[in-house]
Amino acid sequence: MLTAVCARTRESAEAFAERHDLAAVFTDYRALCASSDVDVVDVCATTDVHHEVAVAAARAGKHVIVEKPLTGWFGDGDEDRARMLEGALRNCDAVLEAVARAGVTLCYAEDFVYAPPVTKLRRLIDAGGGAILELRAEESHSGSHAAYARRWRTAGGGSLLRMGSHPIGVVLHLKHHEGRARGGRPIRARSVVADVARLTALPAVQGRHRLRAAPEDVEDWAVAVLTFEDGSKATVHSNDTTLGGVRNVVTAYLSNGVVQANITPNTSVVAYAPEERAWGDEYVTEKVETRAGWQFPSPEEDWMRGYPQELEDFVDAIAAGREPVSGGALAREVVEVIYAGYLSAATGRRVDLPRP
Repeated sequence: MLTAVCARTRESAEAFAERHDLAAVFTDYRALCASSDVDVVDVCATTDVHHEVAVAAARAGKHVIVEKPLTGWFGDGDEDRARMLEGALRNCDAVLEAVARAGVTLCYAEDFVYAPPVTKLRRLIDAGGGAILELRAEESHSGSHAAYARRWRTAGGGSLLRMGSHPIGVVLHLKHHEGRARGGRPIRARSVVADVARLTALPAVQGRHRLRAAPEDVEDWAVAVLTFEDGSKATVHSNDTTLGGVRNVVTAYLSNGVVQANITPNTSVVAYAPEERAWGDEYVTEKVETRAGWQFPSPEEDWMRGYPQELEDFVDAIAAGREPVSGGALAREVVEVIYAGYLSAATGRRVDLPRP
């Protein structure tokens, strides 16, 4: 049950409270964390404050849900990438240490892990018994509406962090799952090779596109290749330069088959409209540039993306005192891989990840 809300402005907080019938309204997250009516704090703020709110909540004895990514490095986009990697991991470790000391549960809100197409992919892999040779995953669309996403100081990076955390999170999760099933320990990423670009800044693109992306010092295109401890591979695409709606897809190439999970778009419902207003005010799907033509309306978008399943697992994990399916270890490795990717892109070389 929701009991309180905190926002940067009282107007925003009160509007949310009115919609959801909440009595408690805060504009200081420290006051919310101190409230005796709050058991769990869900950090839905901009990425630059994830770690400090999470630490404050844990120190106040509250369980913590943190939206992706867990944290990052926030400052001048020209900073040395090795220092960014070190700083991002310090922020991660501050959260994990605070949670461990307080004995509370950290839930990492990576919905790809809980999306029904990915759940089915995981069950097929388990049932078939084949080895994962390669994973290919992507999140792409035409750009964020949020102003904070345009700059490193508030977003912590561009498409590789803000969007790539989803496909990177799911390929790491699948290899962790495979490793536990086969040998009792997760198979982790061993190295990263990546490249990034700001494609909307190309001279040929200026004034000739329908993209929403407006990056200032962050990238709008990224590709990363991960090598795992067992030698298997994953390729991840994340960009703000894809028209036609959101692409959330995962494909597993196995020693005994291939499984493709289409979170969105998928063909559960396909609709054609000759004109923009054919469907009136009925919701179609996120981030399409036009409602005309062929569309892929999801009959239950939140369910297909795994949000109810995610929250159900979090509530059960907190009540049972267990680790959620998507927890702190995954959250930290996602940040580590992404910032190692930034280092790789800046130096033009493979970056090895330290492992015990």
